[in-house]
Amino acid sequence: MEIDDKTNIGSLFNRIAGTYDRLNHLLSLNTDRRWRRRAVRKLTPCKKALDVAVGTADLAIEIARQNKSEHITGIDLSEEMLRIGKDKIRKAQLESRIKLEQGSVLELPYSDEQFDAVTCAYGVRNFSDLEKGLQEMCRVLRQDGQLAILEFSYPDNSVIRFFYDFYFSKILPAIGRRVSKDATAYNYLNHSVKEFIWGEEMAQRLRAAGFRNVTFKPMTFGITTLYLAQK
Repeated sequence: MEIDDKTNIGSLFNRIAGTYDRLNHLLSLNTDRRWRRRAVRKLTPCKKALDVAVGTADLAIEIARQNKSEHITGIDLSEEMLRIGKDKIRKAQLESRIKLEQGSVLELPYSDEQFDAVTCAYGVRNFSDLEKGLQEMCRVLRQDGQLAILEFSYPDNSVIRFFYDFYFSKILPAIGRRVSKDATAYNYLNHSVKEFIWGEEMAQRLRAAGFRNVTFKPMTFGITTLYLAQK
């Protein structure tokens, strides 16, 4: 994974924002919706939640729909992703409960212990500094607050892994290029998944950042993992 890709992650997602949701649902056969619902069901209802790398606000909207937080703040680097997210929030009539802001997880513009829950769906692998990003998420979370992270992982089963590799290296970039007209972005997404950590290694990073009671659960043959923790 090139350093330049990560430092320019906001502009990369700006380029594919218009087709991002459609491709996500198409390429996952809508499984991504189920993963988000399952993650949100694990949250305890609270007053204030922060969704990091909020993107087009799918997870933030799901948190509101399940009434898991009275107020949700979402933050992301990409202006275009946020613009689309705001449109979706308006159409869902959730503007009074969800607020989106532009910013970096490496320098969250919030005070210490401001949120009862912090979430992130498929964004942590894009952090240019994973340790700093996780530390910032821990900093803004209140004591005993809850963390939920969804991220891609690698299946343990060798047969599933073979088809997973083929899908991510051949099919996803090809469809992504055709639909989004951006070869660079979907090549990056392919590499970002294959090169990122998962499972116990990710759990160790969470503990090192200040989280406790860290658990992780692979889902759908291990192609995605749900990490849960407390501060």
